[in-house]
Amino acid sequence: MNSAEDSLMAGFASGHSGSCDGSSRRLTPETRPVFDPSRSTAKAQRSLGPGRPSFSLAPALLEGCPVTSNVDMQYPLEIAYDYASVDIDALFAAAPGPGLDRWAPLLPPLCPRLSLGEGGTPLVEIPTSLCGTAGLGSVYLKDESRNPTGSHKDRLNLCTVSAAVLAGAKGIVVASSGNHGASTAAYAARAGLPCIVVTTTGISAGFQSMLRAYGAAILPVAESQRWPVLRELVHHAGFYPTSNLTDFHTGNPFGPEGYKTIAYEIFLQLGRRAPSVVVVPTGYGEQLFGIYKGFLELLKFGLTETMPRMMAVEPSARGPLHHALVAGQAAVNVPPDPTKLLSIACTVGSYRGVCAIEDSNGRVLLVDDDDVIRTREALARRGLWQELSGAAGVAALRQLHPNEAVGGSVVAIGCSSGFKDASAAADPLQQVEPAYSAIVDYLKSRYQLSISQQ
Repeated sequence: MNSAEDSLMAGFASGHSGSCDGSSRRLTPETRPVFDPSRSTAKAQRSLGPGRPSFSLAPALLEGCPVTSNVDMQYPLEIAYDYASVDIDALFAAAPGPGLDRWAPLLPPLCPRLSLGEGGTPLVEIPTSLCGTAGLGSVYLKDESRNPTGSHKDRLNLCTVSAAVLAGAKGIVVASSGNHGASTAAYAARAGLPCIVVTTTGISAGFQSMLRAYGAAILPVAESQRWPVLRELVHHAGFYPTSNLTDFHTGNPFGPEGYKTIAYEIFLQLGRRAPSVVVVPTGYGEQLFGIYKGFLELLKFGLTETMPRMMAVEPSARGPLHHALVAGQAAVNVPPDPTKLLSIACTVGSYRGVCAIEDSNGRVLLVDDDDVIRTREALARRGLWQELSGAAGVAALRQLHPNEAVGGSVVAIGCSSGFKDASAAADPLQQVEPAYSAIVDYLKSRYQLSISQQ
């Protein structure tokens, strides 16, 4: 390796590391993961804060930009690449399929054999009558529920757990009661690293089953104590976080890069075209920013001539990104008013979301719980069962104006499977008598389904 690669690997290779084949050992120059510049062209971390200062690629800066951040505002970072060295024509020649390794040149360094076959999710056309979008042209759902653990979070965790392995982490810790925790646990298991999920006693039975299956330790604490406990495990136990550590969300800069691949796939699935609008259910804005950045790269590469308008979707009960944009601020805190859209029920925003919306001439769409519930039911009747937060993007389509999608298509991101909702618990069943007349009566009374009586 040359001196630049030696410097980079010095940041990655320290302490103990779990390897992606499930073993655990101290890294040495002979055994540490080798950064192959022919795979990833990532070259630096770059702040989104004022002046956009750059930093070395490793180690990942987990508490925001150290130059532009202060106690009042923390700015996230992104990854910068050597785009000139990427063979764009070869990279975008084939149809999208599962596994993000094919996009390795445009992603941070990925740990070999860590992929679970994430990505390659279908783009399903949905009738405009279902979402009240007459006049908008073709409307599609990008169904992220088809990822290995059932949500979009797998794209992020391939990158963040890779960063943990390459940093020599002894274990992984995440604060979550849902998709992020399940996904982190799966990739930690794949990497052979112990995982602690800091959660609450309200975690659903389904998520508990997933975490136990992946071998994660479930640590239930008071809701207000999840992030203090997370920080304790990071600073005192030396576990690597896949959750945010700052007041205003900055997170791991490697993670949102995985969401760029959603943009790459949509581009290829639409016949090498960018849509006019992309609607994204938004919590901390990592997916929103990642998809925006993916389309921005396609524009820079000359593969498309247009940048989609990015539309964030938030619960009307909270909407931190909405309030930040209205106030002209980088991020704000909002009260924890009740909402059933748990996966996007954030009280604090991130500057990533502001960047994506402002730079793409987009806007924030606020949705009510009842409207999303009706939309989820309508989607399910079409064979697409999303959790409530996943259906929020389709529910928000009713707010688009026809002139916002002139000459193009609209893509809504469906984040996660309906199995993920706490409300998805099965109703108790009562046995039906096998007599045909009893079956006829039961179907009519329970489901209003009439069948012929012989």
